[in-house]
Amino acid sequence: MNDTQDDLCVLPETEKLPTDAKALEHDFRRYLIHHLGRFLGCNPHYLYEALSLTVRDRIMTDWRNTWLQHRLPKQRRAYYLSLEFLIGRALGNHLLNMDIEEQSAEAMQKFSLSLEEIQSEEPDAGLGNGGLGRLAACFMDSCATLKLPVLGYGLRYEYGMFRQHIQNGYQVEEPDHWLRDTNPWELERAEYTQRVHFGGHTEHFTNRRGEPRTRWLNTEEVLAIPFDVPVSGYRNGVVNTLRLWKATATDEFNLDEFNAGSYPESVAAKNDAEHITMVLYPNDSSENGKELRLRQQYFLASASLQDIVRQWEMVHGDDYSNFAAQNVFQLNDTHPAIAVAELMRILIDDKHLSWDQAWEITSNTMAYTNHTLLPEALERWSVKLFERLLPRLLEIIFDINAIFLKQVAIHWPGDSDRRRRMSIIEEDHGKSVRMAYLAIVGSFSVNGVAELHSDLLKKGLFRDFYELWPEKFNNKTNGVTPRRWIAHANPEMTALISSKIGDGWISDLSQIEKLKPFAGSANNKLFHAQWQAAKRSNKTRLAELVKKECGVDFAVDSMFDVQVKRTHEYKRQLLNVLHIIHLYNRIRRGDTLDWTNRCVLIGGKAAPGYFMAKRTIKLINNVAEIINCDPEVGDKLKVAFLPNYRVSSMEVIAPATDLSEQISTAGKEASGTGNMKFMMNGALTIGTYDGANIEILDAVGSDNFFLFGLKVDEVEAMRAHYDPESIIAADEDLKAVFHLLESGHFNIEEPGIFDAVIASMKDPHDPWMTVADFRSYIEIQQQAANAYRDQQHWTRMSIMNTAC
Repeated sequence: MNDTQDDLCVLPETEKLPTDAKALEHDFRRYLIHHLGRFLGCNPHYLYEALSLTVRDRIMTDWRNTWLQHRLPKQRRAYYLSLEFLIGRALGNHLLNMDIEEQSAEAMQKFSLSLEEIQSEEPDAGLGNGGLGRLAACFMDSCATLKLPVLGYGLRYEYGMFRQHIQNGYQVEEPDHWLRDTNPWELERAEYTQRVHFGGHTEHFTNRRGEPRTRWLNTEEVLAIPFDVPVSGYRNGVVNTLRLWKATATDEFNLDEFNAGSYPESVAAKNDAEHITMVLYPNDSSENGKELRLRQQYFLASASLQDIVRQWEMVHGDDYSNFAAQNVFQLNDTHPAIAVAELMRILIDDKHLSWDQAWEITSNTMAYTNHTLLPEALERWSVKLFERLLPRLLEIIFDINAIFLKQVAIHWPGDSDRRRRMSIIEEDHGKSVRMAYLAIVGSFSVNGVAELHSDLLKKGLFRDFYELWPEKFNNKTNGVTPRRWIAHANPEMTALISSKIGDGWISDLSQIEKLKPFAGSANNKLFHAQWQAAKRSNKTRLAELVKKECGVDFAVDSMFDVQVKRTHEYKRQLLNVLHIIHLYNRIRRGDTLDWTNRCVLIGGKAAPGYFMAKRTIKLINNVAEIINCDPEVGDKLKVAFLPNYRVSSMEVIAPATDLSEQISTAGKEASGTGNMKFMMNGALTIGTYDGANIEILDAVGSDNFFLFGLKVDEVEAMRAHYDPESIIAADEDLKAVFHLLESGHFNIEEPGIFDAVIASMKDPHDPWMTVADFRSYIEIQQQAANAYRDQQHWTRMSIMNTAC
């Protein structure tokens, strides 16, 4: 894939390798024996690697052709900058998109190998920690399927999101060295290496034409080496690119230091440089952690923008007059917001454009997606850190801010308080740079990720900016790809749906509405039976996973009640625990008339430094142990915490779930993506009026959704007089739950370990207001339990959720 203009030609179809089973079998054998030097019976990882290389060969022609098409003059292109891409496993996804699953399975059978077992050898590419990173991966998938010229940029972390183990109920983190055995999907593109600068100082001067200019001098340089990963479209011959940057030193080894006996110092530069892409999201509670996070963000932005400018100049030379018309940069949250200042630096310092020319380009190419309503998640970097690490960028940000504040002053004369509120530089508690504000000021588009979220941004978090630039603000509700989350994850249901409405829905999800008539049971009894059989098959598979990972037996006839997502107070795993203890109390007192057996599965990682989240995981595990070992409970209630929740786990979980828990405090969840994965696989949602839950409710109707809890305005109205102690005292069920918690029933041998968790729920200043929604939650849970006992009705609701 050469970037030169001379090479702008598409390879003919004859260049493609055959994809029949015999050809796959031949190449698999060749790679295993002649490339990897292994034989059948070797470590299964090498079988996976041989098959992946065989499949990758068949991607290459389409990948090259796509790249060349995107290089054509006047082709408008988008670039997606994200610090996270939660890719998961790639092999199965490529097999599906290339339509060679059956051929590959047949080829493996010739060696008495199981395709499914080979696929399970692939490590999850955990280059993200939640919905933001998975959204980015799904977005790239959909762009390829829609034939959109989009190039993704991210970081090639050596260690992805940590592996989570549970020891004595506690979360224990272990490094996830996912690249330990290499990644067969990536291609190193060393010829496009970029240099990224840190530190140093600036020097201002006047050039020969009398124009003011700036040099950034005496910097520390780090090399950014790109590794390209293919993103295949669904059976359309398009393969887009995800370019991941690896950091390394300009001089890996200092021979003088080594000869002098200073062995650690001789490789210090190499180690310091490589730290930038060593770990996904270092702990930023220390100053060193903050510096590394900022280094990561600038490294991504600078390397990516330099690469884009390089590609532009190969076609257009130094003519930037049409740059804004043909390029757009999507900033996935505040992490890459520094791209605004970096593009200005490149255009002014390196390309010698005027400030006005550079700002015209920058402000018409940057677009910003906000992913959070939590003010603490909007990144701020101290001016002192910025000045030491990125002095030239800080100067540019100060200049952007000064010009912007003049605009604010003209719009609101004399309103100094508004200027203070809107300033990119926050003056309180030591000067800091508000990265979200930089992104808003430098972008032509600002979007939230669900209708409610976008509305709350305009009314609350970014109200001042909305009043200044209402035309900038819009909504783009999150989405997930049906290729990965139905067609790949749920093949039995996929085949059933396609048998009724064709398979066009896999690449055009609007077509799945054709399934709605089949929800009625009068003339579709066979289809309903097949739907139930597919769900049961998926539940059997999940039960096997739970048994293997947790040692808990899930009965497939029970309702599978699932909450899997990052463990965080606003996602309210604690509310789920309160309900579990309530059910346990009911069983213990014999209140089991018209009972619905229930298996509750919870999973999700807590940030290593997040005490309350980690203590919540401990509580879940302790409650599960007590309940699962109580002979009086039996199969009426089972509880399991699934360790190391990840993309490949969700591919098993989503198709098997009956009830999807989306129970965040209203106004706190920006959107959610798990709620969509569950819904499209026929799960019913129990949820608050929050994030994308609202749009799910609108789509499927209140008869097919279990809504509970306070709405945003009700939450805010209650805050001033919120009294959880009084709520507990007035509710016998809730009082009984807290009695068990406070008596130490779930921590007899570890007294006091849950005191902080209990106190947080009873605190009148609890921002998550967990206790406030308890009564509404258990009442709607009972409605869900009642509904599940009528399997005919439940199946009708399940089909409607998928169809909507």
